[in-house]
Amino acid sequence: MRLTVIGSAGSTAGPDSPPSCYLIEADHEGRTWRIVLDLGPGTLGPLQRLCDPTAVDAVVVSHGHPDHCADLASLSVLFRYGPAAGEGRAPVPLYGPAGIDRRVVQIAGSEDDRDLEAFAFTAVGAGDRAQVGPFTLDFASAWHPVPANAVRVTGPSVAGGAVSLVYTGDTDRCDTVLDLARGADALLAEAGWAHQAVNPPGIHMTGTQAGELAREAGVRALIVTHVASWVDPAQTLEHAAAAFGAAVTHAHPGAVADL
Repeated sequence: MRLTVIGSAGSTAGPDSPPSCYLIEADHEGRTWRIVLDLGPGTLGPLQRLCDPTAVDAVVVSHGHPDHCADLASLSVLFRYGPAAGEGRAPVPLYGPAGIDRRVVQIAGSEDDRDLEAFAFTAVGAGDRAQVGPFTLDFASAWHPVPANAVRVTGPSVAGGAVSLVYTGDTDRCDTVLDLARGADALLAEAGWAHQAVNPPGIHMTGTQAGELAREAGVRALIVTHVASWVDPAQTLEHAAAAFGAAVTHAHPGAVADL
């Protein structure tokens, strides 16, 4: 299973990165399977360097904030009018909290549901499980101002056997995400808050909190993402590593992790 970072800036695009988007790939039964985690604005372009987004095996959206889902509307346009239009291609499976299908329509500014023709939407939440080829997806509720999920992706390891990656989405520290992350091989954890004395609760983690979450969950590797676009990630990574007790990786665009 391979993780490639497409975009990782927190809350808005930054000068060097679009917002959240991550490509998960694994070879299985003679072909490459692909899942996209989140599709923030401006990510559909660089994603096309690696694959045809209209042919991915699933898109998983953590929640309905635009920095995580705005390019769903762009994917709908590409699906309906792009090079593969008219091929009779099946809609792209889309997983997310209830209401994400309506967010597509809202972002597109549609007066009807034509933008949903590109997707086969399944609402998922706490305790739900989905199977996409060799990938098993397990969902847990995150702590955020809107309905939000964290997801655990289990798939084939490059070394043989199975490997697991947990993506927190946007969340404050909470037991549901901690439980989902226990024993994972890698934790892709948001750290949207800069380190300061008081941050509003129920929105994001700091680097320290992401490191604590990784340590308490007993994960093998911590990848820090969603650092606010106006924040230098160096201090966030330093705090995360101190709390985790080991080196951490920054999820900058183009970064690749073979699991």
